[in-house]
Amino acid sequence: MALRLYNTLTREKETFAPIDPAHVRMYVCGPTVYDLAHVGNARPVIVFDALVRWLRRGYPRVTYVRNITDVEDKINARARELNIPIRELTERTAQIYFEDVRALGCVDPDIQPRVTDHIPQIVAMIAGLVALGHAYVAEGHVLFDVPSMKDYGRLSRRDRDDMIAGARVEVAPYKKDPADFVLWKPSDDETPGWDSPWGRGRPGWHIECSAMAKAHLGVTFDIHGGGLDLIFPHHENEIAQSVCANQAPFVRTWMHNGFVTVNGEKMSKSLGNFLTIRDALAQHPGEAIRLATLKSHYRQPFDWTDQAMQEARANLDRWYRQLDGVAAGDLPDAFIEAMDDDLNTPKAFAVMQTLDAPALRACLDILGFCQGDAASWFQGGAAGGLDEAAIEAEIERRKAAKKARDFALADRIRAELLEQGVVLEDKAGGVTEWRRGA
Repeated sequence: MALRLYNTLTREKETFAPIDPAHVRMYVCGPTVYDLAHVGNARPVIVFDALVRWLRRGYPRVTYVRNITDVEDKINARARELNIPIRELTERTAQIYFEDVRALGCVDPDIQPRVTDHIPQIVAMIAGLVALGHAYVAEGHVLFDVPSMKDYGRLSRRDRDDMIAGARVEVAPYKKDPADFVLWKPSDDETPGWDSPWGRGRPGWHIECSAMAKAHLGVTFDIHGGGLDLIFPHHENEIAQSVCANQAPFVRTWMHNGFVTVNGEKMSKSLGNFLTIRDALAQHPGEAIRLATLKSHYRQPFDWTDQAMQEARANLDRWYRQLDGVAAGDLPDAFIEAMDDDLNTPKAFAVMQTLDAPALRACLDILGFCQGDAASWFQGGAAGGLDEAAIEAEIERRKAAKKARDFALADRIRAELLEQGVVLEDKAGGVTEWRRGA
């Protein structure tokens, strides 16, 4: 069975046929680095990491691009709020993001372009749109002329009124059409800006990805991914800009992951259920977060719950015990069929429940699980806030209690550690070993 992927543009599963079978090219929208990424932002990173791993199994070369947006009004506002330079904010936030997603078991993309490194390409693309009659200059702004593209809206399939409302932007008096969107806007002395034919300014959000994708993947490429929330207006506008500027198709396959809820509710700071990736990693191993995420099909909603994390941790505990020292065998056909069916990871995990250890090891290697040794897994990560030194101190306290024949205290220490996810195992010669998990 050939790989089939659901294409948001056609609303159908399609057999994946790369433009160049020797080189698959994929772009995924990355973070705007003004604050810590939340667990909703983690989902596309994990999903498209799983996809790129699967693609690399079947194709000799895969180029994976995930951008960093380091020019945006939210960044400017956050830097003012913290009273720090914008560059300091973006560099610090980007570094935390890199650390967080690596902790989720995600490989670094081949290319991580930044907007600030692509201003000449952005200006050139905007100038081309103006020259072709798809954009116009008004009061220091450059705007895309939406009516100039006949099939604008194909990706989101919204009617015109919905598109205008969904853009959630002020209908400025200088716009020719309410749906028109900004490609370039003027910057004052306090705001980052670059010289351009239209004066000192900065790019709009949408044009940035169009220019960076073209710079690193070419005019037309295979896969563009992101969350459902990006379909409109961001990806719709990317298509408009790129198709009109390049006079060529933009992307073959559009892929979008579903939303993340927390205990059945939309994540919101006002509800008190807002969870950053960094917060999540303080409570759960990155592998458990990765597994819980992939247990839901990428196009379906994923509900973040403590139970889901506990079940994922239990799965990983079992796999680490089962696979310690086991070499990988061949990938089973049923697993391959599940992954080829629009990256059906829930079905793949169901298949894995029936496999022998070598076959299971092969599947987990592909998905990026159980890549460390069992001892490190069971002694790694946070459990109830206890670090290694604290656990060792409690073990020494228990030894002292036993030596003093205070067995009630020794039992209580063991029970308290167990409540915090730390299991003690007494060995011959008075040695006590410990591990995390049940």
